Amino acid sequence: MATLIPDQKRVGMVSLGCPKALVDSERILTRLRADGYAMSADYAGADVVLVNTCGFLDSAKEESLEAIGEAINENGRVIVTGCLGEEAELIRARFPQVLAITGAHQYEDVVEAVHEAAPPTQGPFIDLIPQPDIKLTPRHYSYLKISEGCNHSCAFCIIPQLRGKLASRRIDAVLREAEKLVAAGTRELLVISQDTSAYGVDTRHEEREWKGHPVRAHMTDLARELGQLRTPEGSPPWVRLHYVYPYPHVDAVIPLMGEGLLTPYLDIPFQHAAPKVLKAMRRPANEAKVLERIKSWRAIAPDLTIRSSFVVGFPGETEEDFRYLLDWLEEARLDRVGAFRFEPVEGAAANALPDPVPEAVKEERYARLMEVTERISAAKLAAKVGRTLPVIIDEVGEPDEDGDIGATGRSQADAPEIDGAVFLRNVPATLAAGDIIDVEIEDADAHDLFGVPAA
Repeated sequence: MATLIPDQKRVGMVSLGCPKALVDSERILTRLRADGYAMSADYAGADVVLVNTCGFLDSAKEESLEAIGEAINENGRVIVTGCLGEEAELIRARFPQVLAITGAHQYEDVVEAVHEAAPPTQGPFIDLIPQPDIKLTPRHYSYLKISEGCNHSCAFCIIPQLRGKLASRRIDAVLREAEKLVAAGTRELLVISQDTSAYGVDTRHEEREWKGHPVRAHMTDLARELGQLRTPEGSPPWVRLHYVYPYPHVDAVIPLMGEGLLTPYLDIPFQHAAPKVLKAMRRPANEAKVLERIKSWRAIAPDLTIRSSFVVGFPGETEEDFRYLLDWLEEARLDRVGAFRFEPVEGAAANALPDPVPEAVKEERYARLMEVTERISAAKLAAKVGRTLPVIIDEVGEPDEDGDIGATGRSQADAPEIDGAVFLRNVPATLAAGDIIDVEIEDADAHDLFGVPAA
């Protein structure tokens, strides 16, 4: 058993925003623990509190500012990092007592700020046994960040200003991390970045040696190698690709899904379908070709799930443009869809575009889009009733008055936190989070499935 350093300093963490920020939080805490800090689960026990912020939308900025205010009220010793850290003047104007402010993925600066605010205590009892990396997700799934930053210049987005240009990790380092995670109990790897399809563009797809053969820093090589991973029990982990732009080489990973080496799931940020709106957004405008490719993908991997997000009410969006989007969605039959009402972001080019869409129209279009996508989702899920699907278990409940135990899990069509769930009844008492079992689907609604373990 590890011996704590006397008077060991404790760090609290509030992590906001996307999974990429969550990975940043994990890396910061892992580094701080290596420096002798302990983690605090509450404000009261912390010598200093880190708030990892989101700064993508004004609503996210306000949520981050509220979190900073709560940490100051509850603890008083606060260090701010993350995307909103790029707007230090905004933070200091409201909270001048903040100890330090750093930007996104500035790990060294964050650690140095913690050292200054709460110097680590060195004593005669130091645990020299290597510790596993800190995870802020359950043991059975992990985010695998392959790159940072983005080379796009979308009119509505300020990610390049916040996180910089594309900076890809070495392919062998990514694969080593994935192998380590799977060996430690991860049953589902969620590959994340700002643009997974562009992985390695900045390094000219540099080659590295891996397991006795060369591999490129390229999405297809990465996907192929991740498909070769096996858990300690000998089964392949689920490998889920997020933030995939539909570049031509995406076609090459679909056969891996058809062969069962990759989870048949693609998270593609289409954002819109009307050519005029896509042009104003500075997005690729090849929506017709995308529809053809989706059909060919599903022919190869029939269980392929495609999730996406769309912006309604972008400046200049007409009723005709919006109806074009609805018609496109009817044909594309995407499995999972999220929608956002356009929101101006300070520093984004879209703010200067003419013909803003009134808020009432945004709300009306948002409601219409959600009505269409929920109907499509309900039909797709209803078609799964009677099938037997693999499900990964996230949580197992306590027995009810009749002794029945329920559980919550996800099918391969469901990413954690953002998609639906599978609710199970009559599960065995031996079932545990992270188990993957076959489930007979008995019922469905617009978002979730309901079932029982297959006999």
